This record gives sequence, structure tokens and C-alpha cells, in this order.
Amino acid sequence: MSIPTLLLHPCQHLLNSLRVPSLRLHCILHSGRHPVSQTPNALLLKPSGYHCTKWMLLSAGLRRGLCVQATLKDQTEGLSDKEQRFVDKLYTGLLRQQRACLAEAITLVESTHERKKELARVLLQRVLAHHREQERLNQGKPLTFRVGLSGPPGAGKSTFIEYFGKMLTERGHRLSVLAVDPSSCTSGGSLLGDKTRMIELSRDMNAYIRPSPTSGTLGGVTRTTNEAILLCEGGGYDIILIETVGVGQSEFAVANMVDMFVLLLPPAGGDELQGIKRGIIEMADLVAITKSDGDLVVPARRIQAEYTSALKLLRRRSGVWKPKVVRISSRSGEGISEMWDTMREFQQVMLASGELATRRQKQQKVWMWNLIQENILEHFKSHPSIREQIPLMENKVLSGALSPGLAADMLLKAFKS
Repeated sequence: MSIPTLLLHPCQHLLNSLRVPSLRLHCILHSGRHPVSQTPNALLLKPSGYHCTKWMLLSAGLRRGLCVQATLKDQTEGLSDKEQRFVDKLYTGLLRQQRACLAEAITLVESTHERKKELARVLLQRVLAHHREQERLNQGKPLTFRVGLSGPPGAGKSTFIEYFGKMLTERGHRLSVLAVDPSSCTSGGSLLGDKTRMIELSRDMNAYIRPSPTSGTLGGVTRTTNEAILLCEGGGYDIILIETVGVGQSEFAVANMVDMFVLLLPPAGGDELQGIKRGIIEMADLVAITKSDGDLVVPARRIQAEYTSALKLLRRRSGVWKPKVVRISSRSGEGISEMWDTMREFQQVMLASGELATRRQKQQKVWMWNLIQENILEHFKSHPSIREQIPLMENKVLSGALSPGLAADMLLKAFKS
């Protein structure tokens, strides 16, 4: 029996296999009692501790299956036949590792059109159900490795990803790169130039590069980056790299969606310890000093020693992993293979301790509330009674007639009423 068939009809197949009426099974699962005298299959339902445990496990699995079935049913009821075929095409293409379907799916989740948002939610729920089933078959261990890359402009992030990505694909991995470019505050456009700096990697059929504009979103990531990660994982990519815009306190956003956060720093960049925010250093699981070749080898060694000493004084993010500082060169390739070994060591240590699973669970909760905040703000701005008052309040704040706090309180009171 196939897994998709079980997901669509979990209760029916379970009842058929046990040959117990559904009403009696419901009572057995939730009461924990086995009414031997009242069922013809008394031999199957002996009141022993083994069977009690077995029934409890079946009950939990049945409830999860029914929850997935109900969620998918509720979301797909409002779709037309054409929309259902479109979602099915994207979902099937993702499972078959078709790059065109992955690109179209990410475009769908990035759309701000209300109807397309509905389609994106249906697709994401189906991909999530498939992904959870695959992890269950893998004994609950994650099938992918999510890595966030950040660093100041000029640190060589794109050059590093080019060399690093080619090394990973040659070793049999499938790599997805989500490169986020800053959008212009004036025109709203974005250069999306990261892909042009990864020419060799963009030609690799085992690598997928997706540049996306921030569209004004703080943190160097878009509001749909988390969904794009899930789609890339559904498309069969086992390593996901998220390259962010720059360095600052807002970069906490990317640290809340990846397994490992890597900070890339160039040598000879001035007073580095003062120039880099302390918060971003505390979030880093690995610090890599780039461009460690030629005349920059000596400055790179000095910066490595400084950051190694500084990390000893900072609060550690993990209870089982001590952040490390390495030197790499994307031109000569020196240190990149050893850096990957360090990243794999981090993954194994976090998996063995259970911190990786805990971190992913917390990240899902954080992103749920982030999306709630964004949606509430959009609902607030689009509310009929508020939409008319916002320009008036803004003009009063600009003229100095009202303080920003008082204007905000008045708008909130109007929204509540």
C-alpha cells in the first residue's frame, strides 16, 4: 500500500485491516478499554499491557492522519478543477525534481495576489505532509541541512558559494541557493546580480540558484524565504544555502530559519571587532575569514586570532557546540574542504544531542508569529475606517500637532471600536 494512499484514507485502511467497526474502534482508542465480550474479534483485543500500548500508538497515528486529511480537505474544497490541476502539476513536478516546477512554485508563494496565496497554502501543506512522512521514514532525522550565510558587502559571499557549491555537487549533493538582494527604496527594483557571479554553479544541473528581492523586508530575507526552503526540500535538494544582504541586528531573521549560521568576514577591513555588531557574532555557529591568500594571509591570521579570543567571552548559542573560526580562500580553495568537515561535525553533534530538532521546532513557532504580525499590520492598514484616517494622522504628526505615540493610540482605539 502506498504512502499517498494511506495519507488520503488513513482511517478507512486502518479499519479494514483490523476488521473492527469504526464506532467501536473510536471507543477503544479513546477509552483505553477493550470490551472483549462485546466484539466478535475478541481474540484481537486482549486486555494486556502490550495491546494497550499498541492501541495508544495507533490512536496517536490515526489522529495525526485525520488531522492532515481534514486540513487538506478544508483547503482544497474551494478550488476549481483548473486550480486543482495546477496545484497537482506543481506538486507532482516537485516530487519528480523538475526545476521548472520548483521555480514556478516559488513564484507562486512570492505572489501577493489573494487567490494565488490560497493556492500556495494548499501546495505548501501538501509538500509539508510529504516532507514529514519522509522524515518519519528516516527515523525522525532531518533529510536536509540548512545553512545561512551572511557578511558585509565585499566579503566574497558569492565567490565562496560558487566554489563551495561546485565542491558539494561533485561529492553527490544537490544544492539550492536562495540569494536575497536588497531592493531600492526609491524604485523598488533589485539588481539580482548574485546569479551572474555564480556562472559555473548556475550551469550545474545539481544546483538551483534563486535570486529574490527583499521588497523592503528587514533582515535580509523575504517573508516567503521560509516557504521557499520547504519547496526546495520537497524538490529533492539536501543542502539549502540562504545568502543574506548584510550584517546587522536585523540579520537575526535568517538565524531563525537555518540549522547553522555562518558569518563570512574579509581581512584588513579596519577595526573588525568594533565594526561588527556583537549580536550577530553571538548568533554565528561558525566564523570564516575569507580571502586568506597572497598578501592577505598575515591579516587573515591576525583576525582569526582576534575572533577566536572574542568568542570565548561571548555567550554561546548552543549547549553542545563551541563556535569556531576558520580561514578560507575561494581563489585557491584553501580551507574550504576543512570548513565543510567542520559544518558536518556541527550537524552530527546537534543531531546527536537533539538540539537540531528543538531548534527547528522553535523556528517554526517564530515564523508563525512573524507572519501573524505582518498579516495583522496589513489588515490594520486596509481597514475601511483606518485607511481614511491614516493620511490625516500622518499629516498631523509631520506638522507637529500630534506626537507619534498619541497618533498611534488614536488609530488603535479607532481600530478596536
